[in-house]
Amino acid sequence: QVQLVESGGGLVQPGGSLRLSCAASGSIFSINVMGWYRQAPGKERELVAQIISASSTNYADSVKGRFTISRDNAKNAVYLQMNSLKPEDTAVYYCNLFVRTASSTYLDVWGQGTLVTVSS
Repeated sequence: QVQLVESGGGLVQPGGSLRLSCAASGSIFSINVMGWYRQAPGKERELVAQIISASSTNYADSVKGRFTISRDNAKNAVYLQMNSLKPEDTAVYYCNLFVRTASSTYLDVWGQGTLVTVSS
């Protein structure tokens, strides 16, 4: 019913920036929560940032002050602006949405993942 398409990953040098995008399509009534998770090699998947509204956001301590999450409700999209990237930010980043569908069901939807590599 709902599909996510992620983009924006790539290879950057330490200190560089990337902007990740995630757009949802399908029978969406509303998106209650949007978030970004990441999983580095040999590590557990962790929450990076989460947004409910413009005034309600959460960030992992490791990215506070460097990453900014935002959403565009008209486009059913969520973004993650990543600045001052560090090698330890290297991971596959996954978009996650908690969605109410047009048929009044709720879905926890994951994107396909986009690889961010921070290296010289």
